[in-house]
Amino acid sequence: MKIAIGNDHSAVDLKKEIITFVEGLGHETVNFGTDSTESCDYPIYGEKVGRAVAAGEADCGILICGTGVGISLAANKVKGIRCGVCSDTTTAHLIREHNHANVIAFGARIVGPEKAKDIVKAYLEAEPMGGRHQARVDMISKMEEQ
Repeated sequence: MKIAIGNDHSAVDLKKEIITFVEGLGHETVNFGTDSTESCDYPIYGEKVGRAVAAGEADCGILICGTGVGISLAANKVKGIRCGVCSDTTTAHLIREHNHANVIAFGARIVGPEKAKDIVKAYLEAEPMGGRHQARVDMISKMEEQ
């Protein structure tokens, strides 16, 4: 899989660890984040990853800011993006299965490197489910058209 990764200044070190981890799992990464710890605006990076995933330039995305919330809000403004904040592996797995999330986010100030790797692994190993879950995802997609 090709995975877009974005981050703000609070997550430079964690992003580097996640890139190494994801590539170690055999995936390709595309870095849309900052590599500077100088203060910057997280919406820029949430949008970049969102647009790359929505355009099919990446199969899915990973976003990291201080809490994961702000950057996920920015990504969710891009049509076709379903991004959820994950602080645990169960949520990461279920947002992929049930909500067909194509981007995940987490906070560098909330989860440490090992927990972040577990979250990413749980997300990447999950598969979107059909049935009632697909019907609900379709409902969300219809909202974007209104």
